[in-house]
Amino acid sequence: MITSGSQEQSALKADYNIGYIWLISAVAAMGGLLFGWDWVVIGGAKPFFQAYFHLTTEAQIGWVNSCALIGCLVGAMLAGALSDRLGRKRLLILAALLFAVTSLGNGLAQSFNIFIAWRILGGVAIGLASSLSPMYISEVAPAQMRGRLVSINQLAIVVGILLAQYINWYLARELPKGADAEFIRNSWFGQQGWRWMLGLTAAPSTLFLLALFFVPESPRWLAKNGRQEGARAILSRIGGGAYAGAAMAEIQVTLASEKDNRVRYSDLFAPGMRKVLVLGVVLAVFQQWCGINVIFNYAEEIFRAAGYDISSTLQNIAWTGSVNMLFTFVALGTVDRAGRRPLMLFGAAGLAVIYTAMGFCYSRGVQGLPVLLLVLAAISCYSMSLAPVTWVVISEIFPNRIRGAAMSVAVMALWIACFILTWSFPMLNAKLGPAGTFWLYAVICVLGLVFIFLKLPETKGKSLEEIEKELVD
Repeated sequence: MITSGSQEQSALKADYNIGYIWLISAVAAMGGLLFGWDWVVIGGAKPFFQAYFHLTTEAQIGWVNSCALIGCLVGAMLAGALSDRLGRKRLLILAALLFAVTSLGNGLAQSFNIFIAWRILGGVAIGLASSLSPMYISEVAPAQMRGRLVSINQLAIVVGILLAQYINWYLARELPKGADAEFIRNSWFGQQGWRWMLGLTAAPSTLFLLALFFVPESPRWLAKNGRQEGARAILSRIGGGAYAGAAMAEIQVTLASEKDNRVRYSDLFAPGMRKVLVLGVVLAVFQQWCGINVIFNYAEEIFRAAGYDISSTLQNIAWTGSVNMLFTFVALGTVDRAGRRPLMLFGAAGLAVIYTAMGFCYSRGVQGLPVLLLVLAAISCYSMSLAPVTWVVISEIFPNRIRGAAMSVAVMALWIACFILTWSFPMLNAKLGPAGTFWLYAVICVLGLVFIFLKLPETKGKSLEEIEKELVD
């Protein structure tokens, strides 16, 4: 068992090729950028395609916001089924292709059903990228840098979110205040503006696709599949010959105890593996059920309830993206120093307090600036804690041989939880009101705080093989 106060550092130290490590990590993290961009662009485009497709019921609105999550689930399943067989790089290439094609498909869709179909297929790309980008980075990163490097993926996600939010705001900035649905439907915003919002995702997708041809396969995947020389060559480029030799020795020790390299999902429930899987799944679910994605996906409804019109709402959404990015830099600077556990505890406790205050504002009819400030506080708290650190933890706690399958299960749980959260919010909001809904999320955050306090170990500064030995053995 790894104790929460452990200060042990990995023995794998070297003169690292910092530029190369950051370069390949940044390329992999572009999957996160597209994940964030594609995930959030729907929120700014929604008032316009909602008018274009004549969407009026809560069920329709909930479906258009949550349908991509079905694709996310499929993408996570594909990542689990194929990444241990085909490698991380090939599936990242597939994800890049899907991002490019589906963004154009959504932008050109002429019917609601076609729009939904492209949205679901785009979700497959998100599911692949959300599993593979942090996994790839964790497998190439030295232990002393792994927290920061995996957190780059979260930084890329929030950069993608911010770009999508600012593009949405820029394209809609001339929308007259007080415009009704009929005006929007017949204007450029309702006919073409939302298409540009969605179709522009193809540009960074193409860049991601081209960049992937210049990064190596994961050395740990190569070693697991018998390609020792290829793995050693990549590790040598990362940290030199001595580092490569020590790293290969650790990898071989963890693989030697396995009878074969075939991965079965039943292996995840073997003694010793089960508790690690439960830890990863619960943390992934909690990252969604803490409620923050409701703010991103239903920002229009949240700010409208606080008294803002559409134009002001889009501007406020851009503010949320800016704060999200700023505080992700705080996580980058603290995750390898403060550790994973303290940041996760801080995030759960902070959100519980903020949601309680938001519920109070809504219950007393407080509108305007106080609600905006509380929303920004919630995003600040989340972006420096639960958002990046959850991805760091679930990318590093699973054993080498089954990391692809195990992480896909955790990510599938994350997307199922996200689907339930996104699909249920309009109905919860109608039934409980904004106050009751945010109080419910506050209770969930308290429960998450208790679980983290009791179950989450500290893993900072340890190699993946050290974590495996201490968590599983």
